[in-house]
Amino acid sequence: RLFSRRTRQQPSRAPPTRFAPTPVRPGAAGSPESRARAFDRMAGPPPSNPYVATHFSIDVECVATGKEHNARAVAQIALVDQFERCLLNVFVRPPEGAEVHSYLTPLTGLTKELIDQHGVPLPDAIERLRAALPKHAVLVGQNIAKDVQWLNLREGEDFAGMLDLAGLWRVWNKQYNSWSVFGQDHLVKTLLGAEVAAQHDAASDALKSVRLFNYYQWLSSQQGGGAPALEHAKALLLQTPPEPSFAKKNPSFEGCCMGNRKTCTCGAPFFG
Repeated sequence: RLFSRRTRQQPSRAPPTRFAPTPVRPGAAGSPESRARAFDRMAGPPPSNPYVATHFSIDVECVATGKEHNARAVAQIALVDQFERCLLNVFVRPPEGAEVHSYLTPLTGLTKELIDQHGVPLPDAIERLRAALPKHAVLVGQNIAKDVQWLNLREGEDFAGMLDLAGLWRVWNKQYNSWSVFGQDHLVKTLLGAEVAAQHDAASDALKSVRLFNYYQWLSSQQGGGAPALEHAKALLLQTPPEPSFAKKNPSFEGCCMGNRKTCTCGAPFFG
């Protein structure tokens, strides 16, 4: 069973916290029932754990402040630790004078009402983040360096290091003689056997990243099957056709370019 070692170490359940992520529904069509049940167990309140967390996930959601794909402003920040405890979930107001062209609601879950009611200035949000993030933290996430860049965090000062899930789960594709990397939705659906909600938010995405990292760690262990089990999981990622991303399905949304390299509508440069 998935995550059996963690379950035995953490038999007790803590009371629900203020973290209420967008549910990730277990039981994807055709997925093994064992994976679905394991994911369902993880969907409850975070377990009480006496150990100090070393790995954390940060996720950022942005709103569009212009028509170009680079015109974005931070609008939500979330921090979740390896034991699935949400340590921070804060909404951020756009910079003074900035016009929000789109809240990209189908992608981010953000709305004008949500930001107006709960948003705080970005410096205040980052101050809260730094207070919650220990300096020994190793950050895990999908393209985690981009989230770090958005928040002006400094490796070696604000945190210890980074692990990119895209790199952990990459697969050598013999057909193209290159590495294949996968988006978070494909990883969650294929590896954890869970349907993925169309609407994202920073808190639930950070939680997904933690679960994907924990699953990688478990598969890599002797109990999880080690290298053969990890290779099998990666082969499954390559064999399963990924669904098109929001940016692929919507090259432009509410007049704002979504930054797909092949279908870019604004002509702005791409960085990285």
